[in-house]
Amino acid sequence: MSKKTKGNLMLLITAFIWGTAFVAQSEGMNYVGPFTYCAMRNILGALVLIPVIILFRYGKFRDTSAAEQISLKETVKGGIICGVILCVASSLQQIGISMTTAGKAGFISAIYIIAVPIVEFFIFRKKSVFVWICALIAFAGLYMLCVKEGFAVNQGDLIVLYSAFCFTAHIMVIDRFNSRGADGIMMSCIQFFTAAIFMTAAMCIFEQPSVNDIFAAKYTILYAGIMSSGVAFTMQILGQRYTDPTSASLIMSLESVFAALSGWLLLNELMTPKEFAGCVLVFAAVILAQLKDKIKRAKNNKGETYEKTSE
Repeated sequence: MSKKTKGNLMLLITAFIWGTAFVAQSEGMNYVGPFTYCAMRNILGALVLIPVIILFRYGKFRDTSAAEQISLKETVKGGIICGVILCVASSLQQIGISMTTAGKAGFISAIYIIAVPIVEFFIFRKKSVFVWICALIAFAGLYMLCVKEGFAVNQGDLIVLYSAFCFTAHIMVIDRFNSRGADGIMMSCIQFFTAAIFMTAAMCIFEQPSVNDIFAAKYTILYAGIMSSGVAFTMQILGQRYTDPTSASLIMSLESVFAALSGWLLLNELMTPKEFAGCVLVFAAVILAQLKDKIKRAKNNKGETYEKTSE
């Protein structure tokens, strides 16, 4: 399996976990406030990664060749910056969700599908027309999947929109520090601790959490903390090491599709033909984007083989 395939698989698993975690996150809001919930899940996500870091850096799974290429300075710096962005993005998203519908929030959050290639364009990473078409197809599919009523913009929608721009910045920052040799797992752990510090401060200032309320939301916090934070966000960082930001944003947009499908399969939520069509469009866009890369690689390999035969 190639490194790019491994990266895409990690991002696909990330999207699946985030999508299935949506139910847990929504349920958790019935017991605690957004800052309390986010603080608890980030603390848990960081704690879960500590033994993983020890195992991979000092235990039997230690890769000495990879360890030599790791920059501790860039890892710490990247983790802190990612943590600040994640804190702002998650907080805005959680607050916005409480003020708008879940469908509209899911669609607006996915605006990073378009925002990421635009940012790449302005930093002189031009994308082919085909990639832009795939992004637009995915965007249209998410609209069909998520928006179930008239699209009137309210304050909650704008707050979620701001969070989408923050998640765009999060994707780009991860790409930057991956290219500088940051340790993905350690950077993820640092980002959770950083986000948890700021969210805990916000929790104490704006909310009055009780131990009983937190304990009542324990199962949703455990799933979001271990799976959505500890596993999925770490896989995002590791997966982006082998995938460009635009392709990564396309794959991670499947989060909304997995959320809808899990609700349909596990919670018996109804899905209209329009929503099914939206799922198909998003899947098609992601697959087309990957097929283009495979066709390009096959042509290059064929050309190399032809040159060697000619020689």
